[in-house]
Amino acid sequence: MTTTLVTGGTGTLGRLVAERLRTAGHEVRVLSRHALPYSVDLRRPDSGLDVALAGVGTVVHCASAPGGGDERAARRLIAAARRAGVGHLVYISIVGVDRVPLRYYRAKLAVEGLVERSGLEWSLLRATQFHDLVVEMLAGMARPPVMVVPAGLTDQPVEVAEVADRLAEMARGGPVGRVPDLGGPEVRTVESLARAYLSATGRRRRLVRVPLAGAAYRGFRDGGHLTSGPALLGTGTFEEYLARRFGPREERG
Repeated sequence: MTTTLVTGGTGTLGRLVAERLRTAGHEVRVLSRHALPYSVDLRRPDSGLDVALAGVGTVVHCASAPGGGDERAARRLIAAARRAGVGHLVYISIVGVDRVPLRYYRAKLAVEGLVERSGLEWSLLRATQFHDLVVEMLAGMARPPVMVVPAGLTDQPVEVAEVADRLAEMARGGPVGRVPDLGGPEVRTVESLARAYLSATGRRRRLVRVPLAGAAYRGFRDGGHLTSGPALLGTGTFEEYLARRFGPREERG
């Protein structure tokens, strides 16, 4: 059984991928900026990357930086993987990177192209937004006494554990190219997600729907970030995630 390297292996997704691969009997190396012994920032030149990849057969690339640097990191990872003779590169991307003109999405799409042209055997999965990220967004929106939500937007949040299951399955198998997208089981309005979040956290806020402007907003409003065509749908709902994270309301008093 080959050694698998998980980049971003201490993050929300990467940690779960590493756990699942270990449970399946794989030797796993976790690479992140702060995880010893493979502490590497992919955005910066670092000889430690070659050490981390020595003897690795499969790389699952979960590391990502919304603030920038994903393309630079991918180029360095791919070059080092080629030097090390890695046989399989698995990449996680986002549904809609080719339809929503958001800067971060454009970077993810560019990395997809780098993976496809890498000369390595590869597999690629696009997933919709994780429940965790949606809650982080809603928590920020709920800080003021009035909760402003973008009008006309929907989302399709997915359980991160289900994405981890799919990535681990892909890593255990052979290269298959791009696989069907993975999305959450429900397409919800942002307003309904906000109300569910407020109910789960026991907060009271007046919701105000406000239309936004710009090409990225239009892309989201038109559903560019939702699954379409052949796709896999998870089973974990947003309410189930909220109950696990915040507990039943009666338990919180």
